[in-house]
Amino acid sequence: MENGRRQKRKRAYSAQERRLVLDCAMQAGSILLKNGAEIFRVEETVARICTHYGVESEKAFVLSNGIFLTAGSGDEPFYAKVQHIPVSGARLDRVAAVNQLSREIEEKDLPPQEIRRRLTEIEEMLEKPVLVKLLASAVGSGCFCCMFGGSLTDCAGAFLTGFLLYIYVLKLFTPHLSKIIGNIGGGALVTVLCMLLCRVGLGESMNYMIIGSIMPLIPGIPFTNGVRDIADGDYIAGSVRLLDAILVFVCIAAGVGLVITGFPLLTEGAASAAAQTTLPPAAAQTAVSTLAAAGGTVAFALLFGVPGRFYPCCGMIGGAGWLLYSLLEGRFSAAAATFFAAVLVMLLSRFFAVREKCPVTVFLISGIIPLVPGAGIYWAAYYMVTDQLAEAADAGFAAVKAVAAIVLGIVCIFGLPQGLFAVGKGHAKKA
Repeated sequence: MENGRRQKRKRAYSAQERRLVLDCAMQAGSILLKNGAEIFRVEETVARICTHYGVESEKAFVLSNGIFLTAGSGDEPFYAKVQHIPVSGARLDRVAAVNQLSREIEEKDLPPQEIRRRLTEIEEMLEKPVLVKLLASAVGSGCFCCMFGGSLTDCAGAFLTGFLLYIYVLKLFTPHLSKIIGNIGGGALVTVLCMLLCRVGLGESMNYMIIGSIMPLIPGIPFTNGVRDIADGDYIAGSVRLLDAILVFVCIAAGVGLVITGFPLLTEGAASAAAQTTLPPAAAQTAVSTLAAAGGTVAFALLFGVPGRFYPCCGMIGGAGWLLYSLLEGRFSAAAATFFAAVLVMLLSRFFAVREKCPVTVFLISGIIPLVPGAGIYWAAYYMVTDQLAEAADAGFAAVKAVAAIVLGIVCIFGLPQGLFAVGKGHAKKA
């Protein structure tokens, strides 16, 4: 009976309507890929839309910056389209909206014309106001400075630096500079600002201030999606995205290193300032750093365009991951603590993705940010330009091990059956 209904539905759509369906599928895939979705989600959404409307001959090949879509057989019209997708910033609200639309297509059998209208509305969704983004960058920088051990004065300096950094990102980097030059310039700008603020008394430890302030530049989206693509067997796209993330890390470190090398007098006492900072008792420090991690995660969720109703979940995930890392760091190696924390972040991300019926990317990208080794990258660059090569090698190797631990933690949980997370409000087809 179900097969009969499907055959009837297929016969109801003309060749022109099927071509419109393919156009809609391409548009949906483009929105997803452009705004931070994984490769498998793009392919799955395109296939789901085409199959629902009876286009059985659809073949989609998706790369990190392009979609190839073909269809056609003796019973279906021929169709071929290639679309280049420029790399741009993430808008996870658009990803969630397309994901929700694909569900509604199956549940309500929407006409193709309605699909085109809804997709156009998603493309035209307004961004957060500029001031909100600037404040989110500032709050995130201040919170992560606190998370890594900075004092209240350091956090105030990082707050101001993060605010000014994002003005640079929005007004100069994004519209006018290449990724390499922009990230080198961003790392250099953060370092100069933190040096100057320390000199005028708005900051005690330049190191903590820089570590917190460079976090808005950390490539969380290409790093996370690269890991997920590789876990799903998309080795080409995953490798490209991971290479992109590594390039950004290197450029940030180069910018920091260039300024420290060029202005050595401004960095005097920076290494010892961290040691002079008075730390609260261990339990209080853990609680404060956990709250700071949660706050920083929420700030980054806003920057990534996560829908506002998911902010509490994102904050909970980021805070829980950092809390577990803090508790395990003294008992295990840093890499092992990072691995278990990444496992927890991925478990919670998949749970909330299934519960809220939205892509796991919405929660994972912001939730994993506290574990990304931004501090390790800074210390490797700092030790290298100050001729402490042994320490630089140790810091760099520790950062590599932390990245490997995050990758392994994500991959392990990604492979678990979807049914294990199907509790709460309901379950999704694929988180």
